[in-house]
Amino acid sequence: MESLKQRRTIRKYQQKDISVDLLNDLLETSFRASTVGNMQVYSVIVTRDAERKAKLAPAHFNQPMVRTAPVLLTFCIDLHRFSKWCKLRKAEPGYNNFEWFVTGAIDTLLVAQTFCVAAEKKGLGICYLGTTTYNPQMIVEALELPELVFPITTVTVGWPAEQPEQVDRLPLEAIVHEEFYHDYTSQDIDRLYAYKESLSENKQFVLENNKETLAQVFTDVRYTKKDNEAMSENLWKVMKEQGF
Repeated sequence: MESLKQRRTIRKYQQKDISVDLLNDLLETSFRASTVGNMQVYSVIVTRDAERKAKLAPAHFNQPMVRTAPVLLTFCIDLHRFSKWCKLRKAEPGYNNFEWFVTGAIDTLLVAQTFCVAAEKKGLGICYLGTTTYNPQMIVEALELPELVFPITTVTVGWPAEQPEQVDRLPLEAIVHEEFYHDYTSQDIDRLYAYKESLSENKQFVLENNKETLAQVFTDVRYTKKDNEAMSENLWKVMKEQGF
């Protein structure tokens, strides 16, 4: 419990390799995660080669850890393998639809998070790359993903070369609802976001971006409606191209 409470994202890594045995043990352990129907509709692409990392870097907006981490893991929804098995066993698969895209995403993310918990317990550091679904077509091409395989998240892994401060989290009462969903009053929102808004680093974000509030940094700068809609359209397009 204490290690989970103290965890933090690591973006800087020692130039020290992760052994194949350790990585495979962590991956095999993560495959014990819950999965719909015991179908395991996911695959993991392990990238160690510098040239392959360089091909993937633009898809992740060239974040430095893509190239500097010893291992890059791309966790993919994979209905390709299961569908191929079905066809070879005289069964007609029906998994090329949005329901199974979502099911596959859930399965894949359960595995990814299980891997991350296990890796951190071994002393490794990890960083999730939320950019995976921003430019999925670039990742599909770089990793040569066939139909019904789709990248859903990427994790950089390595031995930590930093010990950053933990970032803030909302209090328990902001997220947990007893028995049914209790909507928030304006006063609730003020109280629950007060600590986040009081942090010096967040106040600095507001000043640097010439905004009035921290919320405006998110809506006007970091995750704009225009960008969100463009990325959503592209995500849907690439899903279709991959056979869903």
